[in-house]
Amino acid sequence: MKVSKSGYYYWKTTPQSLRCRQNDKILFKILQSFKQSRRTYGSPRIYHDLKAQGIKVGLNKVARLMSQNNIYAHFSICHKKAKIPRNNVNFTNNILNREFSAATPNSKWVSDTTFVHTKQGWLYLATVIDLYSRRVVGWSMNQNNNTKLIIDALSMAIKNKPKQQKVLLHSDQGSTYRAYEYLKLFKANNITQSMSRKGECHDNAVAESFFNTLKTELINQKIYQTRKQASSAIFERPLHK
Repeated sequence: MKVSKSGYYYWKTTPQSLRCRQNDKILFKILQSFKQSRRTYGSPRIYHDLKAQGIKVGLNKVARLMSQNNIYAHFSICHKKAKIPRNNVNFTNNILNREFSAATPNSKWVSDTTFVHTKQGWLYLATVIDLYSRRVVGWSMNQNNNTKLIIDALSMAIKNKPKQQKVLLHSDQGSTYRAYEYLKLFKANNITQSMSRKGECHDNAVAESFFNTLKTELINQKIYQTRKQASSAIFERPLHK
């Protein structure tokens, strides 16, 4: 491109406008947040991150600067859950009915399981999330996706609530969530069971969202050599929403 000497000199010596300098500072903060998230944060989460740092900027500006500079989040790959043989007993209704807010701690829980691929084989993770705090109050990891996996997660959650307190626990219709050994914990600890409708994953949206975030920010970032390596990485990450 041909530019006159006077034009080039004017461009080189003219200082940036105040708006350009402000945008450069915001872009620097965006890049910091993006890298710290391991390139997983989109504009909404980076906006909230900057807001938490006291930086005054709008969501639209964050989105525009990211788009102009080709900053795009890496998303997780969807996988099908491992299939477990079904039986036709111990189904319950969807009592939770997508009411994902709770007025008090340990009054509503949601539970689910997911899997992590390692070169040694699958590692399964079960969690129980308190809808009041959105924190994981019970969790368990095992190489087998069986009833013991979810019993261990629920047993940990039970220790975090007064024994006489009533709690509603929601899950999908998986056979492990209908096993007799698992349901015995309900009767002994004032727990009422709720289940998603068949094929309605959004009935358990909070648990699904938690696992999606965990996979995007951590699990899908690398290939783990062993189950122990994967479990250590998950354990070191704060298990909360």
